[in-house]
Amino acid sequence: MDRLRLPQTERSPLVDFDFDRQRLRLEGESYPEDAAAFFGPLIAALDRYLERLRAEPPAAPLVVDLRLAYFNSSSAKAFMNIFQRLEAAARDGVKVQVNWHYQTDDETMMEFGEDFREDFQAARFELCVFD
Repeated sequence: MDRLRLPQTERSPLVDFDFDRQRLRLEGESYPEDAAAFFGPLIAALDRYLERLRAEPPAAPLVVDLRLAYFNSSSAKAFMNIFQRLEAAARDGVKVQVNWHYQTDDETMMEFGEDFREDFQAARFELCVFD
């Protein structure tokens, strides 16, 4: 599957979905004007990729890294849609590791990560602090 890359903008995160290496990354701020238009193609690509993984689950986990400085409620909803898909794939036997990166002094992002983590049971969700 082709790698999906979108550059970071003032309102949208960097997107790097490296399907061949089983690494997906979102980084930056996320408050696009039209969250559905921004995240729709990403979720569609993720759906196609997860179907491939379900058919032949690899030994190594799918690693998803999120390093966000800010996001709005529309982006939070899109993240939940992504997380639900990842959790469903993990329940179906795909190894999934989600890493929620936040800065040491950013309690808000830490708390968002803690809240998101509550929805995971089959997939691993790790809080990863950085300076």
